[in-house]
Amino acid sequence: MGVGKIFAISTIFLFLSLPFATSQEVEHEEEFSYESGTETGPENWGHIHEEWAACGKGQMQSPIDLLDKRVEILPHLGKLRRSYKPSNAVLKNRGHDIMLEWEGEAGSLWINGTEYSLKQVHWHSPSEHTINGRRYSLEVHMVHESADKKAAVVGILYKIGRQDSFLAELEKYIKKISDEHEAEEKVGVIDPRHIKRGSRKYYRYMGSLTVPPCTEGVVWTIIKKVRTVSKHQVRLLREAVHDNAEMNARPIQQTNYRPIGFYRPQKFNC
Repeated sequence: MGVGKIFAISTIFLFLSLPFATSQEVEHEEEFSYESGTETGPENWGHIHEEWAACGKGQMQSPIDLLDKRVEILPHLGKLRRSYKPSNAVLKNRGHDIMLEWEGEAGSLWINGTEYSLKQVHWHSPSEHTINGRRYSLEVHMVHESADKKAAVVGILYKIGRQDSFLAELEKYIKKISDEHEAEEKVGVIDPRHIKRGSRKYYRYMGSLTVPPCTEGVVWTIIKKVRTVSKHQVRLLREAVHDNAEMNARPIQQTNYRPIGFYRPQKFNC
């Protein structure tokens, strides 16, 4: 049996056999920070609370470096099947990030026959995941949850360039809750379809939440195409959170031989 087949089979087995994480991240950032070398920094998250032990001892932690030479092209993954719709939402300043949470049904994503409902999106700057060792200016996480509380996250990376149209819709609200921990602002109906992907290619792997409790079992989908965001928009997000979270990206974690799948549409010659 070839290496490719072994990899594909192991990937399928991995997705079917692993315990899955819930999408419940810690809401309050007072007890952890992104400042390396401090008692509450990323290297110490696993020691702060017993229930955060996975942050230090976990073997399937996120984010990771998506190294092209390590990925296996897996056509069976198929294109992302999603069906989003507009719904009322509220923008929240969680201190360590800015989160947009939908109050009603905002649609779903389907992975391996399981439906995951879109719950919220939030931003990390710089990006948490890297591609071939390169870290980008921003990353948005679209957090989904199944009926039995399994989590699936879609990540999109951004480099400096033209403004992001979705963030542009929210700028005036972000300013209102800037540097105000636990501040909330109702933003009315927001359409998640306005979050552009720009590519059908994506990476897929099993990982964890990137903030405490760092629970493992998250199905990660990282879009291959790197989109653009303006310097102003990145600065707005950084200034809105607390000082110790202006750079709110967790360091890259060890892959530990995890399989990383890559989907790209197949080309057929007539």
